[in-house]
Amino acid sequence: MLKISGEALMGDQGYGLHPPTVARIANEVKSVHDMGTEICMVIGGGNIFRGLQGSAQGMERATADYMGMLATVMNALAMQAALEALKIHTRVISAIRMDEVAEPYIRRRAIRHLEKKRVIIFAAGTGNPYFTTDTAATLRANEMNCQAIFKGTKVDGVYDKDPKKHADAVRYDNVTYDEVLQKHLNVMDASAIALARDNNLPIIVFSLDEPGGFRGILAGDGTYTRVHG
Repeated sequence: MLKISGEALMGDQGYGLHPPTVARIANEVKSVHDMGTEICMVIGGGNIFRGLQGSAQGMERATADYMGMLATVMNALAMQAALEALKIHTRVISAIRMDEVAEPYIRRRAIRHLEKKRVIIFAAGTGNPYFTTDTAATLRANEMNCQAIFKGTKVDGVYDKDPKKHADAVRYDNVTYDEVLQKHLNVMDASAIALARDNNLPIIVFSLDEPGGFRGILAGDGTYTRVHG
């Protein structure tokens, strides 16, 4: 399971999609797919709309979250187009039915897509408000029997504080689920970490900006932090 934020698709822009960045990430996915690895993805929607921000500005939380889910569908379709331009068969599966643009979520059908070496992009989160795409990624990873969640970020692992603001920030090679929760480390939200912990699903945090980084980790190289029990 590859989890990336919507902001990762913005490039250097302040909003929306940056097609060259989407294409670069698609190439990273292709490099891993070419190894014979089964891949599913969850992409956030923060580059278009973030439910929590809408809620903070007075919008009803549930409505804001549904709008955020629709943003993730737009990102998923953009990534699907980029992957299929690379001749990789890709399916967008939405937790909110919109049959004209995406398949509905049916677990056995999704597993069959993986068996056929198709890339799956799960969109619309869990289909419920009050749950983030981090939680959706952890839920779907468990349902798909994934071996790990790969969380692509702007930095090469988990730090005790923001390395872009603090020169003395320390990076962890390994950290436990409980340490992430106790120290409030910025990996995923608490419900996603708890769900991963309960099912002993490791989380690999790495830099999506490092060319070849995703493939390198699977090949036994690269810099990353492993969150485990």
